[in-house]
Amino acid sequence: MMSIRTEAVRDYLLALQDRICTQLEKEDGKAEFLQDNWSRTHADQAGEDESAGPVLGGGGETRILSKGAIFEQAGVNFSHVTGTCLPPSATAARPELAGRSFAALGVSLVIHPENPYVPTSHANVRFCLAEKEGEKPVWWFGGGYDLTPYYPFVEDIIGWHRAARAACKPFGKDVYPRFKEWCDRYFFLKHRDEPRGVGGLFFDDLNEWGFERSFAFMRAIGDSYLNAYLPIVQQRKDHLWTAQQREFQLYRRGRYVEFNLVYDRGTLFGLQSGGRTESILMSMPPLVSWRYDYHPQAGSEEARLYELLPARDWLS
Repeated sequence: MMSIRTEAVRDYLLALQDRICTQLEKEDGKAEFLQDNWSRTHADQAGEDESAGPVLGGGGETRILSKGAIFEQAGVNFSHVTGTCLPPSATAARPELAGRSFAALGVSLVIHPENPYVPTSHANVRFCLAEKEGEKPVWWFGGGYDLTPYYPFVEDIIGWHRAARAACKPFGKDVYPRFKEWCDRYFFLKHRDEPRGVGGLFFDDLNEWGFERSFAFMRAIGDSYLNAYLPIVQQRKDHLWTAQQREFQLYRRGRYVEFNLVYDRGTLFGLQSGGRTESILMSMPPLVSWRYDYHPQAGSEEARLYELLPARDWLS
């Protein structure tokens, strides 16, 4: 019988959070992560109407770095939550899971640099287990990472996708193209008819490989994230920028907020399951702006972003 090693997943995720925070602090050289441990027991919701949503337990640790030399804000969140029933965001595509209790473990991070030439980046890796008395447990892994530049460099995007492809390679030739294409579809703002960024990897509901191989793949993605991102940070962090470029960065951050609040599965899962709002919304940038009916001037640096956003094969 297959063993579901939840504690091994938890141990890996906690170690991953530590490693990423240590390396980001070293790269920034100024600020350190604030650690915020939190928990919620089922007793906290005693008397609540369970029909309005799951009764939630568990906890986690949110780590926030603010006003660094490079990173305006970086959040690296670990959570291990349990609930009495999966929320609608988790069962919409899989109605057979409705009514199951669940445990969800993950590390999720978003990095918002101050310099407009350094891209925003996001990553997460997670494991979910859904159970119902008298039935076999259902489990799956998910995650990925994606890049959101403001003033993009083609060589940075190619390097990012090369790192993603290298992480996927041991698991099959078709894995990178499959999850790269899924990322392109997922991180797309339908109401804007434009991608959020230049993609990367996205996968969910992964269990067809069996637990051990799926777990190994999740680890490969988590372990490769900084290998993909830090070379870009190091290459662009000293690039001079202007107030006009900062304004464009804040405007484009608005797209990031729109996606996370309207479409993002992790955000919706957290809010619908009664999770801790401060930790769920740690992905929001500290400063953001919207401008009515803005269009960049043709031929400008800002217009170049829109030329590079459409999905394509960056490694052909």
